[in-house]
Amino acid sequence: MSSVEEPPPRIKATFFDFMGTCLNWHASVSASLPESLSEREASDLALEWRRQYFISNQNRLSQNLAPEDIDITLFRTLQKIVNEHQYLSADKKGSFDFSDSETSNAKSMIKAWHNQPAWEDVSPALSTIRAEFPHLEVFVHANGTTRLQLDLVRSSGLGKYFDMLFSSQLLGVYKPAREAYLKGLELVKLRPEEVVVVAAHAYDLRGAKQVGMKTVYVPRWTDDVDEDLEKIKKDGEFEFVLEGGMGGLVDVVRGLV
Repeated sequence: MSSVEEPPPRIKATFFDFMGTCLNWHASVSASLPESLSEREASDLALEWRRQYFISNQNRLSQNLAPEDIDITLFRTLQKIVNEHQYLSADKKGSFDFSDSETSNAKSMIKAWHNQPAWEDVSPALSTIRAEFPHLEVFVHANGTTRLQLDLVRSSGLGKYFDMLFSSQLLGVYKPAREAYLKGLELVKLRPEEVVVVAAHAYDLRGAKQVGMKTVYVPRWTDDVDEDLEKIKKDGEFEFVLEGGMGGLVDVVRGLV
């Protein structure tokens, strides 16, 4: 009796990380910082703010703590950066208001995280994928809160492309915990090999790969500042690396469906 080798499973869905991968958070966040900061200072502070946010999430995950409201995390990490970093002069540090007042500029800076533009390459890629592969389900799978994701799909104009928004708040755990991916798969009733994850964060893709999901790395200059892109490429960690943005994503999906 001869055995017929089964063809590899084709993908039925894509999980997109959102902030950083699809959205240029740096544009809105750096613009929200006090005018007393130079353009370079605002950019550097925004990048460090983002970095400290990731560190805070990882610390909570390592302590088995539930996901925290992202606005609380952002407020705390911004305060830490301003207080501890030496590159800000005393007068520039004084331009940050961390009071409980609703009009404090720290709170307005946090609101900037809820209002982000999409990277220019994202909407054309998602539009083509939706048109060419109408059966393919497209999800946001990202850390943060549901309120954040609702605000972001509206401000970015990307809401029409997604079937569902999965946040760490809904899933009950931060990425890259295995449970974050397994819970998402359970909810949409798909096997790991039927889903490809698209992200600008290597830690995210490593978590997805560990549970058997396909991976597409889209490096962005705003993210993964502590990663070595050349090493990632040399080691062949992920199935696909799109250094030019999402322009090549359609071809990747075409080869997987």
